[in-house]
Amino acid sequence: MTGEDVVFTKSGSIAYVVINREEALNALNSNVLAKLDIIFSEIEHDDEIIVVIITGAGQRAFVAGADVKEIKNAGANRTSFIAGGQCILSKIRNSSKVVIGAINGYALGGGCELALACDIRIASENAKIGMPEATLGVMAGYGGTQLLPRLIGPGRAKYAIFSGVMLSAAEAYQFGLVEKVYDSKNLMEEVERLARKIAASGPLAIKYCKNAIDEGMGFPIDDALEFELEIYDKVANSDDAEEGLSAFLEKRKPVFKGM
Repeated sequence: MTGEDVVFTKSGSIAYVVINREEALNALNSNVLAKLDIIFSEIEHDDEIIVVIITGAGQRAFVAGADVKEIKNAGANRTSFIAGGQCILSKIRNSSKVVIGAINGYALGGGCELALACDIRIASENAKIGMPEATLGVMAGYGGTQLLPRLIGPGRAKYAIFSGVMLSAAEAYQFGLVEKVYDSKNLMEEVERLARKIAASGPLAIKYCKNAIDEGMGFPIDDALEFELEIYDKVANSDDAEEGLSAFLEKRKPVFKGM
């Protein structure tokens, strides 16, 4: 991969987004963020895509952080500069697609926040994950202080954010920050296997399962259960539901159309 800071490719219903700044440990700068914004707008309007895999080029880093020089140079406009990045990562988090982060090395600061914007995080054994912003006298602004405690609990989030510690892949798994850890040689193979398994399911069901989980987490449990039934009704009366149930009873592979 040469030339492009972000490389976007497709293979059937799976999209690949690679941060391609290996010489800078794939750090997020304004150009990368702008390209992610454009790419995820394109992905959102592509009905063929069900799963998106985000990773970093090379073996050393997923995304080693945000571009510190750009943040420093933003000066009095620093907050609006960071707000723009938060908005773009929120677009990734709110995508109707299933987004998998393949964490193949350092995922620090903005890189950790990019991982948090994913639905599922799979790490290689050499991954190092953390939020060192406070050690620089600043703080996470792409969603880290809000997303991390929701994922791993406030105590563990405070431990990680206040200390700026880099968690090993094993520690991140223990904390619940990543869902699986694999040998670096097998990371992409395992992530692609998971992506194919998800993509083989009913696309409408996957879309609404994500919607039910993400929206329902913000409701009291009784309201969440009512919301689940509202979403269930949309899926249960779909052509895909008829096809999936019929295929199961007829002992054949379903042919889903996302309708």
